Amino acid sequence: MYWVGAIDWGIRNFHGYQTAHGTTYNAYLVVADKVTLFDAVKAPFKWELLSRIASVIDPREIDFVISNHAEPDHSGCLFEVIDAVQPDKVFASTMGVKALKAHYHRDTEVVAVRDGETLDLGGLTATFLETRMLHWPDSMFTYLKEAKLLLSQDGFGMHLATSERFAEQIDDALLDLESSRYYANILAPYSAFVTKLFDRVDKLGIEIETIAPDHGPIWRAKGARILQQYRGWAKQKPTNKVIVVYDTMWNSTDLMARVIAEGVVAAGGKAELLPLGGNHRSDVAAAALTAGALVLGSPTLNGGILPGVADVLTYLKGLKHRNLVIGAVFGSYGWSGESLKILEAQLGEMGIESLGSVKANYVPGPDVLADSRTLGVKIAEALLARQAV
Repeated sequence: MYWVGAIDWGIRNFHGYQTAHGTTYNAYLVVADKVTLFDAVKAPFKWELLSRIASVIDPREIDFVISNHAEPDHSGCLFEVIDAVQPDKVFASTMGVKALKAHYHRDTEVVAVRDGETLDLGGLTATFLETRMLHWPDSMFTYLKEAKLLLSQDGFGMHLATSERFAEQIDDALLDLESSRYYANILAPYSAFVTKLFDRVDKLGIEIETIAPDHGPIWRAKGARILQQYRGWAKQKPTNKVIVVYDTMWNSTDLMARVIAEGVVAAGGKAELLPLGGNHRSDVAAAALTAGALVLGSPTLNGGILPGVADVLTYLKGLKHRNLVIGAVFGSYGWSGESLKILEAQLGEMGIESLGSVKANYVPGPDVLADSRTLGVKIAEALLARQAV
Protein backbone atom coordinates (compact mmCIF):
# COMPACT_ATOMS: atom_id res chain seq x y z
CA MET A 1 0.00 0.00 0.00
CA TYR A 2 1.27 3.46 -0.95
CA TRP A 3 0.33 6.82 0.52
CA VAL A 4 -0.66 9.02 -2.42
CA GLY A 5 -2.36 11.87 -0.56
CA ALA A 6 -1.65 15.56 -0.21
CA ILE A 7 -0.33 17.88 2.50
CA ASP A 8 -2.13 21.15 3.19
CA TRP A 9 0.44 23.17 5.10
CA GLY A 10 -1.52 26.42 5.03
CA ILE A 11 -5.09 25.65 6.11
CA ARG A 12 -6.01 27.24 9.43
CA ASN A 13 -9.80 26.98 9.49
CA PHE A 14 -11.76 23.78 8.92
CA HIS A 15 -15.45 24.77 9.06
CA GLY A 16 -14.99 26.62 12.32
CA TYR A 17 -12.28 24.38 13.79
CA GLN A 18 -8.91 26.13 14.02
CA THR A 19 -6.22 23.92 12.49
CA ALA A 20 -3.04 25.42 13.87
CA HIS A 21 -0.81 22.77 12.30
CA GLY A 22 -2.51 22.35 8.91
CA THR A 23 -3.69 18.93 7.76
CA THR A 24 -3.23 16.09 5.30
CA TYR A 25 -5.73 14.57 2.91
CA ASN A 26 -4.73 10.94 2.85
CA ALA A 27 -5.42 8.68 -0.09
CA TYR A 28 -4.04 5.16 -0.43
CA LEU A 29 -3.09 3.04 -3.40
CA VAL A 30 -3.17 -0.73 -2.88
CA VAL A 31 -1.28 -2.64 -5.52
CA ALA A 32 -2.73 -6.15 -5.47
CA ASP A 33 -4.02 -8.16 -8.42
CA LYS A 34 -6.72 -5.50 -8.55
CA VAL A 35 -5.09 -2.11 -8.14
CA THR A 36 -7.31 -0.03 -5.85
CA LEU A 37 -7.40 3.63 -4.91
CA PHE A 38 -8.98 4.47 -1.56
CA ASP A 39 -10.42 7.99 -1.47
CA ALA A 40 -9.28 11.10 -3.29
CA VAL A 41 -8.22 14.51 -1.97
CA LYS A 42 -9.49 18.08 -1.79
CA ALA A 43 -10.01 19.52 -5.26
CA PRO A 44 -6.98 21.92 -5.39
CA PHE A 45 -4.65 18.97 -4.72
CA LYS A 46 -5.75 16.75 -7.62
CA TRP A 47 -2.43 16.93 -9.42
CA GLU A 48 -0.51 16.10 -6.27
CA LEU A 49 -2.61 12.95 -5.94
CA LEU A 50 -2.20 11.95 -9.60
CA SER A 51 1.53 12.66 -9.51
CA ARG A 52 2.00 10.44 -6.48
CA ILE A 53 0.03 7.65 -8.15
CA ALA A 54 2.11 8.05 -11.29
CA SER A 55 5.30 7.64 -9.22
CA VAL A 56 4.11 4.09 -8.45
CA ILE A 57 2.14 2.94 -11.50
CA ASP A 58 0.44 4.27 -14.59
CA PRO A 59 -2.78 5.73 -13.14
CA ARG A 60 -4.75 3.99 -15.89
CA GLU A 61 -3.84 0.66 -14.31
CA ILE A 62 -6.22 1.37 -11.40
CA ASP A 63 -9.02 -1.21 -11.44
CA PHE A 64 -11.15 -0.05 -8.48
CA VAL A 65 -11.80 3.23 -6.70
CA ILE A 66 -13.34 3.06 -3.22
CA SER A 67 -14.84 6.14 -1.59
CA ASN A 68 -14.99 5.67 2.17
CA HIS A 69 -16.26 9.21 2.80
CA ALA A 70 -18.02 11.72 0.53
CA GLU A 71 -16.99 14.93 2.30
CA PRO A 72 -15.31 17.26 -0.24
CA ASP A 73 -11.88 17.15 1.41
CA HIS A 74 -11.81 13.48 0.32
CA SER A 75 -13.97 13.58 -2.80
CA GLY A 76 -13.42 17.06 -4.22
CA CYS A 77 -11.53 15.76 -7.24
CA LEU A 78 -12.91 12.21 -7.14
CA PHE A 79 -14.80 12.30 -10.43
CA GLU A 80 -11.98 14.12 -12.23
CA VAL A 81 -9.67 11.33 -11.09
CA ILE A 82 -12.21 8.73 -12.22
CA ASP A 83 -12.37 10.41 -15.63
CA ALA A 84 -8.56 10.32 -15.86
CA VAL A 85 -7.95 6.73 -14.77
CA GLN A 86 -11.15 5.05 -16.07
CA PRO A 87 -11.38 2.33 -13.38
CA ASP A 88 -13.51 -0.77 -13.92
CA LYS A 89 -15.68 0.01 -10.90
CA VAL A 90 -16.22 2.66 -8.25
CA PHE A 91 -17.58 1.68 -4.83
CA ALA A 92 -19.13 3.56 -1.92
CA SER A 93 -21.57 2.85 0.89
CA THR A 94 -25.28 3.03 0.15
CA MET A 95 -25.45 6.49 1.71
CA GLY A 96 -22.16 7.36 0.04
CA VAL A 97 -23.66 6.77 -3.41
CA LYS A 98 -26.47 9.20 -2.54
CA ALA A 99 -24.09 11.77 -1.05
CA LEU A 100 -21.76 11.73 -4.06
CA LYS A 101 -24.73 12.18 -6.38
CA ALA A 102 -26.02 15.09 -4.31
CA HIS A 103 -22.61 16.75 -4.23
CA TYR A 104 -21.48 16.36 -7.83
CA HIS A 105 -24.57 15.54 -9.90
CA ARG A 106 -22.68 13.05 -12.05
CA ASP A 107 -24.11 10.04 -13.89
CA THR A 108 -20.95 7.98 -13.34
CA GLU A 109 -21.99 4.62 -11.90
CA VAL A 110 -21.00 4.15 -8.27
CA VAL A 111 -21.70 0.68 -6.90
CA ALA A 112 -23.26 0.60 -3.44
CA VAL A 113 -21.68 -1.91 -1.05
CA ARG A 114 -23.51 -3.22 1.99
CA ASP A 115 -22.27 -3.43 5.54
CA GLY A 116 -20.17 -6.57 5.91
CA GLU A 117 -19.83 -7.12 2.16
CA THR A 118 -16.43 -8.22 0.87
CA LEU A 119 -14.51 -7.51 -2.31
CA ASP A 120 -11.69 -9.70 -3.61
CA LEU A 121 -8.72 -7.56 -4.63
CA GLY A 122 -6.65 -10.60 -5.55
CA GLY A 123 -4.49 -11.61 -2.61
CA LEU A 124 -6.34 -9.20 -0.34
CA THR A 125 -9.91 -9.24 0.91
CA ALA A 126 -11.61 -5.89 1.51
CA THR A 127 -14.46 -5.95 4.02
CA PHE A 128 -16.73 -2.91 4.17
CA LEU A 129 -17.98 -1.74 7.55
CA GLU A 130 -20.64 0.94 7.62
CA THR A 131 -19.85 3.55 10.27
CA ARG A 132 -22.81 5.85 9.84
CA MET A 133 -22.48 9.15 11.67
CA LEU A 134 -18.74 8.73 12.23
CA HIS A 135 -19.04 11.42 11.31
CA TRP A 136 -21.34 11.61 8.25
CA PRO A 137 -24.22 9.29 7.25
CA ASP A 138 -22.11 7.90 4.37
CA SER A 139 -19.02 7.09 6.45
CA MET A 140 -17.49 3.66 5.90
CA PHE A 141 -14.37 1.80 7.03
CA THR A 142 -12.59 -0.74 4.84
CA TYR A 143 -10.72 -3.61 6.50
CA LEU A 144 -8.00 -5.51 4.65
CA LYS A 145 -8.04 -8.85 6.44
CA GLU A 146 -4.75 -10.35 5.30
CA ALA A 147 -2.84 -7.18 6.17
CA LYS A 148 -4.80 -6.57 9.41
CA LEU A 149 -5.14 -3.02 8.16
CA LEU A 150 -8.05 -0.67 8.76
CA LEU A 151 -8.71 2.23 6.39
CA SER A 152 -10.68 4.34 8.83
CA GLN A 153 -11.59 7.50 6.83
CA ASP A 154 -12.03 10.33 9.39
CA GLY A 155 -11.88 8.04 12.42
CA PHE A 156 -8.59 8.00 14.38
CA GLY A 157 -7.33 10.99 12.43
CA MET A 158 -6.05 14.45 13.25
CA HIS A 159 -5.39 17.73 11.50
CA LEU A 160 -1.61 17.75 11.30
CA ALA A 161 0.48 18.70 8.27
CA THR A 162 3.70 16.73 8.46
CA SER A 163 6.24 15.11 6.17
CA GLU A 164 6.34 12.11 8.53
CA ARG A 165 3.82 9.46 7.51
CA PHE A 166 3.77 7.31 10.65
CA ALA A 167 2.76 8.13 14.20
CA GLU A 168 5.89 6.59 15.71
CA GLN A 169 7.93 9.28 13.94
CA ILE A 170 6.06 12.07 15.75
CA ASP A 171 6.36 13.27 19.35
CA ASP A 172 3.70 11.84 21.68
CA ALA A 173 2.75 15.25 23.05
CA LEU A 174 1.91 16.54 19.57
CA LEU A 175 -0.02 13.37 18.74
CA ASP A 176 -2.05 13.62 21.94
CA LEU A 177 -2.75 17.32 21.41
CA GLU A 178 -3.98 17.05 17.85
CA SER A 179 -5.83 13.73 18.17
CA SER A 180 -7.74 14.97 21.23
CA ARG A 181 -8.56 18.28 19.53
CA TYR A 182 -9.80 16.37 16.51
CA TYR A 183 -12.03 14.09 18.56
CA ALA A 184 -13.39 16.98 20.62
CA ASN A 185 -14.21 19.14 17.60
CA ILE A 186 -15.32 16.49 15.10
CA LEU A 187 -16.40 13.24 16.73
CA ALA A 188 -17.56 14.14 20.24
CA PRO A 189 -21.26 14.43 19.26
CA TYR A 190 -21.11 10.87 17.93
CA SER A 191 -19.47 9.22 20.92
CA ALA A 192 -22.32 6.73 21.32
CA PHE A 193 -21.59 5.50 17.79
CA VAL A 194 -17.88 5.20 18.63
CA THR A 195 -18.73 2.95 21.58
CA LYS A 196 -21.00 0.81 19.40
CA LEU A 197 -18.23 0.50 16.83
CA PHE A 198 -15.80 -0.82 19.43
CA ASP A 199 -18.41 -3.28 20.69
CA ARG A 200 -18.93 -4.50 17.16
CA VAL A 201 -15.22 -4.83 16.39
CA ASP A 202 -14.73 -6.76 19.63
CA LYS A 203 -17.54 -9.18 18.74
CA LEU A 204 -16.23 -9.70 15.22
CA GLY A 205 -12.74 -10.38 16.57
CA ILE A 206 -11.13 -8.10 14.01
CA GLU A 207 -7.36 -7.88 14.46
CA ILE A 208 -5.93 -4.44 13.72
CA GLU A 209 -2.20 -3.89 13.34
CA THR A 210 -2.30 -0.76 11.19
CA ILE A 211 -4.81 2.11 11.06
CA ALA A 212 -4.76 4.35 8.00
CA PRO A 213 -6.99 7.41 8.54
CA ASP A 214 -7.88 10.11 6.03
CA HIS A 215 -6.15 12.86 8.06
CA GLY A 216 -2.84 12.80 9.90
CA PRO A 217 -0.30 10.02 10.39
CA ILE A 218 -0.75 6.28 9.96
CA TRP A 219 -0.88 4.28 13.20
CA ARG A 220 1.38 1.23 13.41
CA ALA A 221 3.45 0.79 16.57
CA LYS A 222 1.28 3.31 18.44
CA GLY A 223 -2.06 2.02 17.16
CA ALA A 224 -3.05 0.60 20.54
CA ARG A 225 -2.55 4.07 22.00
CA ILE A 226 -5.13 5.82 19.80
CA LEU A 227 -7.61 2.95 20.17
CA GLN A 228 -7.38 3.19 23.96
CA GLN A 229 -7.79 6.97 23.84
CA TYR A 230 -10.92 6.72 21.69
CA ARG A 231 -12.45 4.18 24.05
CA GLY A 232 -11.89 6.61 26.93
CA TRP A 233 -13.07 9.75 25.13
CA ALA A 234 -16.21 8.01 23.92
CA LYS A 235 -17.27 7.25 27.49
CA GLN A 236 -17.43 11.02 28.18
CA LYS A 237 -16.87 10.57 31.90
CA PRO A 238 -16.72 13.77 33.98
CA THR A 239 -13.39 14.60 35.58
CA ASN A 240 -12.53 17.01 38.38
CA LYS A 241 -11.43 19.67 35.88
CA VAL A 242 -13.43 22.88 35.69
CA ILE A 243 -13.21 25.03 32.58
CA VAL A 244 -13.97 28.72 33.07
CA VAL A 245 -14.97 30.23 29.73
CA TYR A 246 -15.49 33.97 29.59
CA ASP A 247 -14.97 37.30 27.91
CA THR A 248 -14.48 40.64 29.59
CA MET A 249 -14.78 44.36 28.82
CA TRP A 250 -12.92 46.22 31.57
CA ASN A 251 -11.45 43.19 33.41
CA SER A 252 -14.14 42.91 36.09
CA THR A 253 -15.35 39.59 34.71
CA ASP A 254 -11.75 38.49 34.26
CA LEU A 255 -11.01 39.19 37.94
CA MET A 256 -14.03 37.14 39.01
CA ALA A 257 -12.92 34.27 36.76
CA ARG A 258 -9.50 34.15 38.38
CA VAL A 259 -10.96 34.08 41.88
CA ILE A 260 -13.46 31.35 40.94
CA ALA A 261 -10.51 29.29 39.66
CA GLU A 262 -8.66 29.86 42.95
CA GLY A 263 -11.66 28.46 44.80
CA VAL A 264 -11.73 25.38 42.55
CA VAL A 265 -8.07 24.65 43.20
CA ALA A 266 -8.37 25.30 46.94
CA ALA A 267 -11.07 22.63 47.14
CA GLY A 268 -8.96 20.02 45.33
CA GLY A 269 -10.19 20.46 41.78
CA LYS A 270 -8.41 21.48 38.61
CA ALA A 271 -9.17 24.77 36.90
CA GLU A 272 -8.48 25.88 33.35
CA LEU A 273 -9.22 29.49 32.41
CA LEU A 274 -10.18 30.14 28.81
CA PRO A 275 -10.48 33.91 28.27
CA LEU A 276 -11.92 34.34 24.80
CA GLY A 277 -9.65 37.23 24.00
CA GLY A 278 -6.93 34.65 23.47
CA ASN A 279 -8.75 31.34 22.92
CA HIS A 280 -10.60 30.06 19.87
CA ARG A 281 -13.88 28.14 20.03
CA SER A 282 -12.01 24.96 19.08
CA ASP A 283 -9.62 25.49 22.03
CA VAL A 284 -12.66 25.53 24.32
CA ALA A 285 -14.03 22.36 22.73
CA ALA A 286 -10.71 20.59 23.22
CA ALA A 287 -10.54 21.62 26.88
CA ALA A 288 -14.14 20.51 27.40
CA LEU A 289 -13.34 16.95 26.27
CA THR A 290 -11.58 16.18 29.57
CA ALA A 291 -13.61 18.31 31.99
CA GLY A 292 -16.56 17.87 34.30
CA ALA A 293 -17.85 21.40 34.78
CA LEU A 294 -18.42 24.45 32.61
CA VAL A 295 -18.43 27.91 34.19
CA LEU A 296 -19.55 30.74 31.91
CA GLY A 297 -18.84 34.43 32.34
CA SER A 298 -19.84 37.57 30.47
CA PRO A 299 -20.57 41.17 31.28
CA THR A 300 -23.87 42.54 30.02
CA LEU A 301 -23.63 44.35 26.69
CA ASN A 302 -26.73 45.99 25.24
CA GLY A 303 -28.98 43.69 27.22
CA GLY A 304 -27.11 40.57 26.12
CA ILE A 305 -23.81 38.72 26.33
CA LEU A 306 -20.57 39.48 24.53
CA PRO A 307 -20.48 38.14 20.94
CA GLY A 308 -17.48 35.89 21.57
CA VAL A 309 -19.31 34.06 24.35
CA ALA A 310 -22.39 33.61 22.13
CA ASP A 311 -20.17 32.17 19.39
CA VAL A 312 -18.60 29.60 21.70
CA LEU A 313 -21.95 28.56 23.15
CA THR A 314 -23.41 27.94 19.70
CA TYR A 315 -20.42 25.75 18.90
CA LEU A 316 -20.39 23.85 22.20
CA LYS A 317 -24.10 23.06 22.08
CA GLY A 318 -23.61 21.29 18.78
CA LEU A 319 -20.71 19.22 20.10
CA LYS A 320 -22.78 17.81 22.99
CA HIS A 321 -20.00 17.10 25.48
CA ARG A 322 -21.99 14.90 27.90
CA ASN A 323 -19.18 14.90 30.46
CA LEU A 324 -20.01 18.52 31.34
CA VAL A 325 -22.51 17.79 34.10
CA ILE A 326 -22.48 20.87 36.32
CA GLY A 327 -21.79 24.55 35.86
CA ALA A 328 -22.25 28.10 37.06
CA VAL A 329 -22.36 31.63 35.65
CA PHE A 330 -20.87 34.98 36.55
CA GLY A 331 -20.33 38.46 35.18
CA SER A 332 -20.42 42.19 35.73
CA TYR A 333 -23.02 44.74 34.67
CA GLY A 334 -23.59 48.45 34.66
CA TRP A 335 -27.34 49.11 34.82
CA SER A 336 -29.36 46.12 33.60
CA GLY A 337 -27.54 42.81 34.14
CA GLU A 338 -29.29 40.41 31.73
CA SER A 339 -26.16 38.36 30.94
CA LEU A 340 -26.50 35.95 33.86
CA LYS A 341 -30.07 34.96 32.96
CA ILE A 342 -28.97 34.34 29.37
CA LEU A 343 -26.01 32.22 30.47
CA GLU A 344 -28.18 30.23 32.90
CA ALA A 345 -30.61 29.50 30.08
CA GLN A 346 -27.74 28.33 27.88
CA LEU A 347 -26.53 25.91 30.54
CA GLY A 348 -30.06 24.53 30.79
CA GLU A 349 -30.24 23.98 27.04
CA MET A 350 -26.99 22.03 27.25
CA GLY A 351 -28.33 19.81 30.03
CA ILE A 352 -25.85 21.20 32.57
CA GLU A 353 -26.96 21.67 36.17
CA SER A 354 -26.22 25.17 37.41
CA LEU A 355 -24.84 25.49 40.93
CA GLY A 356 -25.36 29.23 41.14
CA SER A 357 -24.19 32.61 39.96
CA VAL A 358 -22.20 35.65 41.03
CA LYS A 359 -22.59 39.16 39.65
CA ALA A 360 -20.83 42.45 40.19
CA ASN A 361 -22.10 45.95 39.60
CA TYR A 362 -19.26 47.50 37.59
CA VAL A 363 -16.20 46.41 39.60
CA PRO A 364 -16.29 43.47 42.05
CA GLY A 365 -15.65 44.42 45.67
CA PRO A 366 -14.48 42.20 48.54
CA ASP A 367 -17.93 40.65 49.07
CA VAL A 368 -18.34 39.68 45.40
CA LEU A 369 -14.83 38.26 45.25
CA ALA A 370 -15.50 36.21 48.38
CA ASP A 371 -18.69 34.89 46.77
CA SER A 372 -16.72 34.07 43.61
CA ARG A 373 -14.23 32.00 45.56
CA THR A 374 -17.05 30.24 47.41
CA LEU A 375 -18.68 29.38 44.09
CA GLY A 376 -15.42 27.83 42.88
CA VAL A 377 -15.16 25.75 46.04
CA LYS A 378 -18.76 24.60 45.65
CA ILE A 379 -18.21 23.47 42.06
CA ALA A 380 -15.04 21.52 42.87
CA GLU A 381 -16.64 19.83 45.88
CA ALA A 382 -19.63 18.81 43.77
CA LEU A 383 -17.40 17.26 41.12
CA LEU A 384 -15.30 15.40 43.67
CA ALA A 385 -18.46 14.10 45.37
CA ARG A 386 -19.71 12.70 42.05
CA GLN A 387 -16.43 10.89 41.48
CA ALA A 388 -16.53 9.40 44.97
CA VAL A 389 -19.90 7.70 44.34
